Amino acid sequence: MTTYPKIWFLRHGQTEWNKEYRLQGQLDSPLTDQGLAEARRQAELMPPILALKPALYASPLGRARQTADIALCQTPYQTDPRLMEIHAGDWQGMLRDEIMARHPDWAATSPTPLEIYEAAEGGEGLTAFHARIRDFMRGLDGPSVIVAHGLLGQVLRAEARGMPLAAAGGLSNLQGCVYAIENGVETRMDMPERV
Repeated sequence: MTTYPKIWFLRHGQTEWNKEYRLQGQLDSPLTDQGLAEARRQAELMPPILALKPALYASPLGRARQTADIALCQTPYQTDPRLMEIHAGDWQGMLRDEIMARHPDWAATSPTPLEIYEAAEGGEGLTAFHARIRDFMRGLDGPSVIVAHGLLGQVLRAEARGMPLAAAGGLSNLQGCVYAIENGVETRMDMPERV
């Protein structure tokens, strides 16, 4: 198992396309009101982490940058194209239901989102996606905060935990929290719900 520095991972807040179950891939849509609230919840968790002066990285896609601007409390960060979501080829912009209707036998197997993106016609594919994430991670030389995407987060977190790639799609994929991974162990930081 490769050992990586401590990583805090933040998935971007809910977007308009997340809400519609529309595949985004490397296309973009803005955060919803819920997504903005999720980024603000992350911002409440970040001050003690930011005080440690970790390296700060974000995907260059708009939804991740919009989240990073809020969640990182306006602290400057670097963008890296290797942190973009998996490219979904011809399926980018399509509704999940449209894709499932075109492939009913496959839909009956209840594929995970990661399996859907892996199968996308003309898409990046999981092997290439994993390789670029690993390439980014191998360049980390100290504790790092990463603001990016759901499927990227599953693959990155599986890699940091020493899990097989096939298990990545089964990891939780929540918005509005912070995943901390250190020495192969993951913990999730959440804010208590407001009443």
